[in-house]
Amino acid sequence: MQQIINFIIRNKNFLLFLLLFCVSLVFTIQSHSYHKSKFINSANFLTGGVYNSVNNVSSYFNLKSQNQLLAEENKRLRSILHNSEVEIDSIFIDSLTFGESYRFFSSNIIKNSYSLNNNILTLNKGTNDSIKQDFGVISSKGIIGIIDKTSRNYSTVISILNTTSRISAQLKKTNHFGTLTWNGKDPKFTQLIDIPKISPVSIGDTIITSGRSSIFPKGVRVGVIEDFKLDQAENYYEINVRLFNDMTNIEHVYIIENADKQEITNLLSNN
Repeated sequence: MQQIINFIIRNKNFLLFLLLFCVSLVFTIQSHSYHKSKFINSANFLTGGVYNSVNNVSSYFNLKSQNQLLAEENKRLRSILHNSEVEIDSIFIDSLTFGESYRFFSSNIIKNSYSLNNNILTLNKGTNDSIKQDFGVISSKGIIGIIDKTSRNYSTVISILNTTSRISAQLKKTNHFGTLTWNGKDPKFTQLIDIPKISPVSIGDTIITSGRSSIFPKGVRVGVIEDFKLDQAENYYEINVRLFNDMTNIEHVYIIENADKQEITNLLSNN
């Protein structure tokens, strides 16, 4: 302890200078938008790098389950390519069913939250990989979320386990559609609302994306109906959907770009 005190006494001028320098640096960053933006970008870069390093370690210990998932997906895709009569009603998704209007990018999740009300995921792809805001994100089993913000090498995703998330979804067996939301309770379930009570709803029915947006194509799987009830006005169903994805254990994902999104957006803006 005495040595520390002696060190401070001997170097008090230097320590005072260092303190004043840090204070001036903080004021400079706060008062100048250019410096502030540079600082934020640098912080995001460093944070992304830390998440990436941590993810590399955790991925190593999770290789067995992830390799099994990839093996199942590869088996599924080979079946489609080599057997034209293969049954395609599967929980696994392939890009062949979505046509040429959509482009796919592979990515890894380096940070995943699922226990908050507004959960965000971080991916190891960014603007350098042509990733932009409002691209869709799915896994081989179903929907994950929507790209929110991007940096050069990373991007964040608004998870379907986010109370602000709103995605158009429908019953697979009919064209009755509603809005997919999350009540913030259980990561195994999301809620589908605004389905009219004339819809033929049954437990076990499959829910898919409706294609009524420029983000997701029609047919991306969401989950199956666990239970349902009418709302207070008894005009619409409130449906509890068990997700195909285990949102607590995901790593490999696909980012979807709708090549026609800008044309659709421009058309709607003109209208």
